[in-house]
Amino acid sequence: MKILVTGAAGFIGSHACERLKVLGHEVIGLDNFNDYYNVSLKRLNEKTLSQKNISIINHDLRATDLVDALPKDINYIFHFAAQPGISPSSTFQDYFTNNIIGTNTLIDYALTLTHLKLFVNIGTSSVYGLQATFPETTAPEPASYYGVTKLTAEQLVLKQSRHKLFKSCSLRLYSVIGPRERPEKMYTRLIASAFNNTAFPLYKGSASHLRSFTYVGDIIDGVISVLGNEEKVNGEIINLGTEVEHTTQEGIEAVETTIGQPIKIKHVQARVGDQLRTKANIDKAKRLLGYCPQTTLLESVKAQVDWYKNQFL
Repeated sequence: MKILVTGAAGFIGSHACERLKVLGHEVIGLDNFNDYYNVSLKRLNEKTLSQKNISIINHDLRATDLVDALPKDINYIFHFAAQPGISPSSTFQDYFTNNIIGTNTLIDYALTLTHLKLFVNIGTSSVYGLQATFPETTAPEPASYYGVTKLTAEQLVLKQSRHKLFKSCSLRLYSVIGPRERPEKMYTRLIASAFNNTAFPLYKGSASHLRSFTYVGDIIDGVISVLGNEEKVNGEIINLGTEVEHTTQEGIEAVETTIGQPIKIKHVQARVGDQLRTKANIDKAKRLLGYCPQTTLLESVKAQVDWYKNQFL
């Protein structure tokens, strides 16, 4: 099959490209290489993919010529590209144009494809709000620009299934960690703090926050499981993540245990919209896709530490 992966130079998107290639598919990546974080890190991911004969088209989803820039014989779209997370450097316009306008433009492109089997939107547990412990039938209450715009993008995609224009689904991911995690994310910053002997900025009150820290490989297991299950997942929202919860403090201790030294902590002002608890309810994913994440927190952290050492030390 010929598969388009947006956000291919990013953390999770690059892993998806690799797995799909291993499965024998022709994979085409798309990324705009924006400067939300150091572009050189995305170029490292691009280099890794190119060594596996996966090319990335440098193009912006918001561009009006998107239809002309992309192949016309795509069978699947995995849409990872987004303005991510909660960042003081990102404006509402950033979230709006990347997550809503960009997704809508990609949908317009998808509508031109005569052999499209499934459009897979990559959603987020952030749509649930400050507490993300619910089944997919729960009414979302997003508490950040990120969550609001990702929810809108999700519904734009699923609307196509409701109108029978193409098959689609949305996968809501929970607290993904592992090799290639973005530099502003918790575990990469913790690992950097440990090796560089610098203080880790801990948001006030967040040590007790609970998270479904899910290894990226387990997430990709769930993502690719939709292949061949188009009828089962069409029009569906499906949570992907581990059912095991850990506090932020336990995450800190896992890095300290793995590296073998304590991490300095400096407390900084809490972020508005930061989730207090995420615990993936994956009953639906188990039922529809046989989903069963297995990787422990310590195993996940070890894999990420090994990656960091190989890349940066």
